[in-house]
Amino acid sequence: MAFRKALKRTAIIGGGAAATFFGFSHLIEYRKSQARLAHVAAEAELKAPFADELPSRRAQLAALEITEEFDVLVIGGGATGAGCALDAVTRNLKTALVERSDFSSGTSSRSTKLIHGGVRYLQKAIMQLDYEQYMMVKEALHERANLLEIAPHLSAPLPIMLPVYKWWQLPYYWAGIKMYDLVAGIQCLKSSYVLSKAKALELFPMLKKDKLVGAIVYYDGQHNDARMNLAITISAARYGAAIANYTEVVSLLKKKDEETGKEKVCGAHCRDVVTGREFDVKAKCVINATGPFTDSVRKMDNQETRNICQPSAGVHIVIPGYYSPDNMGLLDPATSDGRVIFFLPWEKMTIAGTTDTPTSITAHPIPGEDDINFILREVRNYLSPDVEVRRGDVLAAWSGIRPLVTDPNSKDTQSICRNHIVSISDSGLVTIAGGKWTTYRSMAEETLDAAIKAHGLSAEPCKTVGLMLEGAKGWTPTLYIRLVQDYGLEKEVAQHLAATYGGKAFDVAKMAQVTGQRWPIVGKRLVSEFPYIESEVLYAIKEYACTAIDVIALRTRLGFLNVQAADEALPRIVQIMAKELGWSQEKTTAELEAARKFLYHEMGYRSRSEQLTKTSEINLDYQEVIRYKKRFHKFDKEGKGFITTVDVQQVLDNINVQIDENALHEILNEVDLNKNGQIEIDEFLQLMSAVKKGEMSDSRLAILMKTAEETLNKRGPVTVDRSGGGV
Repeated sequence: MAFRKALKRTAIIGGGAAATFFGFSHLIEYRKSQARLAHVAAEAELKAPFADELPSRRAQLAALEITEEFDVLVIGGGATGAGCALDAVTRNLKTALVERSDFSSGTSSRSTKLIHGGVRYLQKAIMQLDYEQYMMVKEALHERANLLEIAPHLSAPLPIMLPVYKWWQLPYYWAGIKMYDLVAGIQCLKSSYVLSKAKALELFPMLKKDKLVGAIVYYDGQHNDARMNLAITISAARYGAAIANYTEVVSLLKKKDEETGKEKVCGAHCRDVVTGREFDVKAKCVINATGPFTDSVRKMDNQETRNICQPSAGVHIVIPGYYSPDNMGLLDPATSDGRVIFFLPWEKMTIAGTTDTPTSITAHPIPGEDDINFILREVRNYLSPDVEVRRGDVLAAWSGIRPLVTDPNSKDTQSICRNHIVSISDSGLVTIAGGKWTTYRSMAEETLDAAIKAHGLSAEPCKTVGLMLEGAKGWTPTLYIRLVQDYGLEKEVAQHLAATYGGKAFDVAKMAQVTGQRWPIVGKRLVSEFPYIESEVLYAIKEYACTAIDVIALRTRLGFLNVQAADEALPRIVQIMAKELGWSQEKTTAELEAARKFLYHEMGYRSRSEQLTKTSEINLDYQEVIRYKKRFHKFDKEGKGFITTVDVQQVLDNINVQIDENALHEILNEVDLNKNGQIEIDEFLQLMSAVKKGEMSDSRLAILMKTAEETLNKRGPVTVDRSGGGV
């Protein structure tokens, strides 16, 4: 098997390591700028046959089945696979792409949401005089600039603060960050700068003050990773690629080469996961871009092939937005075990991560409690003691599997540089493995270059540098104002639609229903505290969403932001999809259960809910027990030892508070450990103990009962008798 290192090595012609780094980087920068001019000019010649209307999934499947032979078949719908499909189709190659789950359902949707060159990789490059790592960082910084340009609605520069607590570290970190700017060259987003202690605390008031010397701020890019992946995929479809999600490769097709007598890969036998129908997709070249599942496809080609991927799990958590400023991230360059932790504002929440742990390969990775608590401990180390970092504030958590390329005997994944490898097997299977999100485009370009050469395909030069992605055309920073003015959307909803769909936001707005209110005129929210609206579910189906999971996790990002809010929105999402797709009652119920299972296991709902269990220890002092029992008995007037929705409703009626009956059932169900429709005194004390320890926060029942008690105490004794005797 012939291996090609993804980063092309340039010969060193004398001089020291620094001379090598910077001398060749200027040459490469010049060549890339010249190539870019040609690519942007070529963009004007590209035709998008489906610019106005995307083919349906059924039409895409039909194209896969009836096309006599494709030039390129890409297996895998993550960032790299989608990038390969877009690169291929814009080179005028007949292109197909299949993905066994949804587009971006794997690692590509579970990143740190950064578009970056890798500060720590640059540090290793300099300290170890590693030219290859240096070139990887430089290439990533070039790709960072390109990605920010071709999808401005989905990405933006983000300032990231590096707090300094020792004087000697200030010049050390400053030099490293300035080197990062220097390597970026003319593509530096904004110049880094040093802050005094006072200024650092002004910009990041949650920061720990004790021993703080100052801070350094540098810039990287941030994006909505799943939507970015989808934009690349749909762009490929617009240009004519036949793409299909929920289409699994069962086996590779092979035929004997007439000249050599050897078997060559000539396509794949596929199965439509939705219907179970099986069919063949024939292609001159098959590209394996399956991320962590790279080796499983390679073994379809040859069972004896050795593994080239070593998976590593990275866990992230989402906590409320008040933990960080709206537009300033934080970098912990040296955690207690030597890892790097980012602490970033994202979608009006705060994302923290990541871990780096060897793992087994699975399609459904689960965030572990140990990893969640590790991240929380590291966050506490950098935040002011005034800010109580509570386990109960974790709104969502997820684990992504990084497809690191390594020697199979290596055990330390943290020291592995995320270079990529392009491999071509004896039977012609092209594999692209490893790499990072930021460099998906250059990885795709190199993969297609290798595929074209190996298979003798007739193709045009790469045209993806500067090629605008889905939604970029027509987007401006003020587009949301037109949405408000033309359609009567709420400002927050309009901003969200503009930032998610770009120029296509108008298509979503046109599908929005009238609210029947004075304002907003259109746009019914799926859940009150997030700007996602019902018409996005309908538009998601046009974007090939097939399941409720696709909508809550990958078309909207609700499942990644708040699992409880996602759970509340699910019934309406499923109802809309069922009507649009003609689901039976059995299918509708199964979709709802599958989505809830996804939230429970993969988005951290299980970890969140297990903070309160039947065996939870009650850690309250005597005075607290007396106080909480007194509060409980204001609702349990009959001394039954438990309360139900009827008891709560009676008290709420007496203080003139109206809560929907279904909502009240949900509120009690969150705390009802026995699931018997009633809250016992011990369950209530366990709840209050968990709230005290920070294991739970935002408990609606705890806040409701506290507020009701305070209102009753102000008003004095009131009767809880009701005429009619019930609800």
